[in-house]
Amino acid sequence: MTAQAFLHRRSLLSLLTGAALSPMLMPEMAFAKVRPALPVASAADGVMTIEFDARLFSRVSTMRGGARLLLSDFAPSDFVTLKNGDKPALRIDSFHFTGRQQEAVADAHGAGRRFTITGRSAEGLEKTVSLTFYKRYPGFAIEQVSYRNAGAKTLEIAGWSNGAHMLKDAGHGFWSWSGSSHEDRRDWVQPVKAGFDQPNFMGMNASDYGSGTPVVDVWRPDAGLAVGHVEPVPKLVSLPLIATRAGAGIAVSMDHAVTLKPGDSFTTLDTFVTTHRGDYFVTLDTYRQVMAERGLAAPKPPAASYEGIWCAWGYDRVGTPEEVEGTLAKAADLGLGWAVLDDGWQTSEGDWYLNPKKFPRGDADMRDLSAKIKAAGLKARLWITPLAVDPGTDLLHDHSDMLLLDQNGAPQLISWWNSFYLCPAYQPTIDYTEALFSKIFRDWGFDGVKIDGQHLNGVAPCYNPLHNHAYPDESVEKLQTFWKCVYDTAQAAHPDAVVEICPCGDCYSFFNFPYMNNAPASDPTSSWQVRLKGKSLKALMGPSAAFSGDHVELSDGGDDFASTVGIGGIVSTKFTWPHEGRAPGSNFLLTPEKEALWRKWIALYNEKKLPQGAYRGELYDIGFDKPEAHVVEKDGRLHYAFYAEKWRGPVELRGLKGAYRVRDYFNDRDLGAVSEAHPHLDLAFEHFLVIEAIPAGEAA
Repeated sequence: MTAQAFLHRRSLLSLLTGAALSPMLMPEMAFAKVRPALPVASAADGVMTIEFDARLFSRVSTMRGGARLLLSDFAPSDFVTLKNGDKPALRIDSFHFTGRQQEAVADAHGAGRRFTITGRSAEGLEKTVSLTFYKRYPGFAIEQVSYRNAGAKTLEIAGWSNGAHMLKDAGHGFWSWSGSSHEDRRDWVQPVKAGFDQPNFMGMNASDYGSGTPVVDVWRPDAGLAVGHVEPVPKLVSLPLIATRAGAGIAVSMDHAVTLKPGDSFTTLDTFVTTHRGDYFVTLDTYRQVMAERGLAAPKPPAASYEGIWCAWGYDRVGTPEEVEGTLAKAADLGLGWAVLDDGWQTSEGDWYLNPKKFPRGDADMRDLSAKIKAAGLKARLWITPLAVDPGTDLLHDHSDMLLLDQNGAPQLISWWNSFYLCPAYQPTIDYTEALFSKIFRDWGFDGVKIDGQHLNGVAPCYNPLHNHAYPDESVEKLQTFWKCVYDTAQAAHPDAVVEICPCGDCYSFFNFPYMNNAPASDPTSSWQVRLKGKSLKALMGPSAAFSGDHVELSDGGDDFASTVGIGGIVSTKFTWPHEGRAPGSNFLLTPEKEALWRKWIALYNEKKLPQGAYRGELYDIGFDKPEAHVVEKDGRLHYAFYAEKWRGPVELRGLKGAYRVRDYFNDRDLGAVSEAHPHLDLAFEHFLVIEAIPAGEAA
């Protein structure tokens, strides 16, 4: 996080609380009372209303049951900070109201209404706030703020913030969803208590962890607020989430150094503010639809993308082609559709030469292995980690010009492989990678790729003088163009190619989704992460996204298939057979006891194929509803999955239309009848319960 980003967060906390900050920022602080204010202008669509007072401070409300529910108090929501040397940045946040206009609009998002509110500060800075509401997205407003220096003095702008609002504490706590990436691979969904402070910077938060989805959402049981940006490329913004005893504050903030001479102006990014009921799912689903209309949408997955996965990573890097071949028949017999050759086939990252100890005949051996995978009735997928180059490789020796360099001319480290970043916005890097992927599909005969590594989600600004970048952030913004070249190369070689990107613990960069058609839970640290990531990706990629729970061995107990199958995920496993792997700590042997469980869950997965249904994430709140619940609708049936350490009591089956019979499909038992008028069942379970509601009169 930059020093300026820290200052923006200090300003945000001060503005949201109405208190002055001392140089030593305290985690808890006393709050000054905000003096009463009256609205002088508003922007609304019947679901959300944003009101402005005479200073252009704003507050947000929403409609609930025909009555208005006030979500925040008047506070500066859109403001700029000024450079102030080494001292905390000054801010301009009060603007005397000068006017309001509205007009009908029609554009890529359909018909809507744009509200324009203007004001002028004591410093002579004119502010124009544009809020556009669209009929197809109730309660969602796209915001753009412009500033013009109408004064006599030059203003040195350090940065800006939009949509700074504090959701008031209603006494029941808060939950949140944050789209940033972190080295500790923290949960994307977290409870929020007083003292919570997460900057959610969308750049690099470690040498090889960064980017994400530029949205932050905080909610309480009755309502939530979210903000983000809707630019078509990644931007180095922060979306701070700060909780105090008064509530939970959010904003979109950006370092933006600009000199505003008298008469000069600048405009912020396109940002948004939205209200909702329930958890974050509706926000992300709406964001997905808005971004699709701006040209970014995940492709429809091919049928092959939904087939179950066996991955050779159970054998680790020391695994051999012979061990892979020896496991293929078992994987096929269990009902899986893919065999993935994982890390270890190459001599190094960057050169991508075949390991001569494993493939003594070179390309011929690799072609032979992919052919054997297909002969076993499986599809062949190859692991690879582009944009990485190891020290001592031929590529680094011959093409050091490809390196991404920082301001000091140093390469950017990729920690897991002790490698260096290549710049994705440099044409020779793209050309080299396209040739490599063409070989994987056209020469070696693979049907898909597993593109793996935390460094693939985002990159740092590149200062390599050989690249002639228009600006350093070009590398950040053109990473998605790199992935487009990879995806197009794969599709040209194999029209049904499966392109999986696993950013290894990062929160997925939304901007990469158009160039992948398979997404795993990316190294989940728990079953909870499998489920929250599944819900998130079904919102961001679409309700039928080809999401896999990643290797089941990473889940709680190493066998929690329920957390994948129940939410509409694709089964995946890295078992070894007929013997244990040779890597230290290996414990993935498919014993007879495991095989019985694996076989049962894989059969249920193949029978239901729930990922091809529609995930109904709007029906349950993952934070506040107990037990935790998920729903997939497919072929007229509603498939529910409930999770808790132990549960005994009533459960409401939401989304029903008519009468249904309810069946526990894991234990093959009937649980009774429900209907839209009577949706409750008394249930008892430990860990999980997966059931389906079958329309009355339909055969089981």
